[in-house]
Amino acid sequence: MNIRGRNKVSAEFNMSSMTDIVFLLLIFFMIASTTIVSTNALDLVLPKSSGSSDEVKNISISVNKNQEYFIDTKKVEESSIESELKTLLTGQKEPAIMLHVEKGVPIEHAVNVMDIAYRNNFKVVLAVDPK
Repeated sequence: MNIRGRNKVSAEFNMSSMTDIVFLLLIFFMIASTTIVSTNALDLVLPKSSGSSDEVKNISISVNKNQEYFIDTKKVEESSIESELKTLLTGQKEPAIMLHVEKGVPIEHAVNVMDIAYRNNFKVVLAVDPK
C-alpha cells in the first residue's frame, strides 16, 4: 500500500516579477531626480524667521560671506548694482527684488541694496529660512 501523496510542494520562488518592480522604481527615481527645478539664487545659509515670503520675484540679489554681490547668478561689483537693476527692471509694472543675504554678513550690505531699491521705487523682499 502506497500512502505517499502525489502532490509535492515546490520550495522555489520566482524573482522575475520582483526584478521588474525594482527596475521600474529605478527608472522612476532616475527621471524624477533629473526633473528637479533649480532656482536662480545661490545656495546660501539664510537667517531664520517665523514669517514667510511670497515666491513672486523678478530679480534675485545675493550677498555671500565674502561680501560678493550677485544678480541672479551673475557676479557684479557693488558700485554697478544700481545701473544693472535699472537696466533689468525697466518697463516692469511693479519691479521687485528678492534679497538673499547670507547669515553672518554685516547688515550694511543689505541696507545698501535696500537703499538702492528705495531710491528707484523697487519692492524688496528679504529671503529667510522658516523656523
